[in-house]
Amino acid sequence: MPDPAPAAAHAEPQPKPLRGAAPGSPLRGRVRMPGDKSISHRALMFGALAVGTTRIGGLLEGEDVLRTAAAMRALGASVERAGPGAWEVAGRGIGGLAEPADVLDMGNSGTAARLLAGLLAGHPLFAVMTGDASLRKRPMRRVTEPLAATGARFWSREGGRLPLAVQGAAEPLPLDYTLPVASAQVKSACLLAGLCARGTTRVTEPEPTRDHTENMLRHFGAVVRVEDTPAGRVAEVEGQPELAAAPVSVPGDPSSAAFLVVAALLVPGSRLTVEGVGLNPLRTGLFATLREMGADLAVENERTEGGEPVGDLVASHSALRGVEVPPDRAPSMIDEYPILAVAAAAAEGETRMLGLRELRVKESDRLAATAALLAANGVHAAAGEDELAVRGTGGAVPGGGAVVTHMDHRIAMSALVMGLAARAPVSVDDASFIETSFPGFAALVNGTAGGGAIGPA
Repeated sequence: MPDPAPAAAHAEPQPKPLRGAAPGSPLRGRVRMPGDKSISHRALMFGALAVGTTRIGGLLEGEDVLRTAAAMRALGASVERAGPGAWEVAGRGIGGLAEPADVLDMGNSGTAARLLAGLLAGHPLFAVMTGDASLRKRPMRRVTEPLAATGARFWSREGGRLPLAVQGAAEPLPLDYTLPVASAQVKSACLLAGLCARGTTRVTEPEPTRDHTENMLRHFGAVVRVEDTPAGRVAEVEGQPELAAAPVSVPGDPSSAAFLVVAALLVPGSRLTVEGVGLNPLRTGLFATLREMGADLAVENERTEGGEPVGDLVASHSALRGVEVPPDRAPSMIDEYPILAVAAAAAEGETRMLGLRELRVKESDRLAATAALLAANGVHAAAGEDELAVRGTGGAVPGGGAVVTHMDHRIAMSALVMGLAARAPVSVDDASFIETSFPGFAALVNGTAGGGAIGPA
């Protein structure tokens, strides 16, 4: 079966203005999210490093993940689509990736680019990565600096920005690295580079971040140890394992589910079930925060699939109140602050979110973009260097604003969700990037709300 094709290399999508407005009916029914993006990237990469054929179900078929699939093919793995969400990867084994014949275009995906830098660092090959206009603005030095200790060499534009050339190490050295700032992407890149090194690679993080890499490495047969110490959480991987192909069932993405959950909480009369959502405790900080704010948010049908906890989220319209979100929760909800800010805008009282420095280096300066989204729609917000304070309206926000997305899909989706519960519609200058992360977002929302909630601006 032919793959869904990613956009042509280096072609930028045409702007797609959209508008979110009050739906004709409350959000009702049962929906299923696209596959988790973090797990989808890793399933393709680890399948390429394993011996044998890995069968993947529920893979996210958005632009970001398709770029990873294309990169694994370019590095010599066989990657084939067997049906909707069903893929097969025949791997090359640890150290077996081949030098690509052309530039690897990672589109809009910072996760794919940073993890791939780790893979390439451990292989004796030369490769060049690039991405779209948004990704080419994002810093890569925080991952290339620790990876250089393996013996790999990197060349980039000023500030460590893409395009990035990599000469992998012929005999990579194991790493012992302490992260200055908690980052699952940097941690994962170091662990992936360590797979090709003799000895033990050790990464210490100040706060626990999402552990999909560690879970999946174990699933494929690697020896991984994780320990909480006074210095932070330490993850170790033994180098040069023989990874064996293993089936992967990708759960629904909790970061995608966040938009539907918040929409249901804010639109009066709504009761929505989001099925099969990944509930890894290092990814569920938003759901814990919403419950602290008074959200009627329940979990049903809890189970384990592919080594990850999964369940169905049931969200009902709720009156929310402001809370303080502690900085140590940030790693478990780093992608969800824009949509949390939308929930906080409708809450009673002030919500303070702390420890947000990482948001400054996302697809946009996501902290500044979130504050601007709120201000454009009549909500008072104050952004500091690493915090955001939102003064809630205690009900429907004024709305009526035009939001600049800065090519950031999460800002775009958050603004459109705000429009569903605002007194006046909310428009975004460009929603084309939503498809990279959440294919069919607008159609899914409209399907739960009887149509017409999200449409052309």
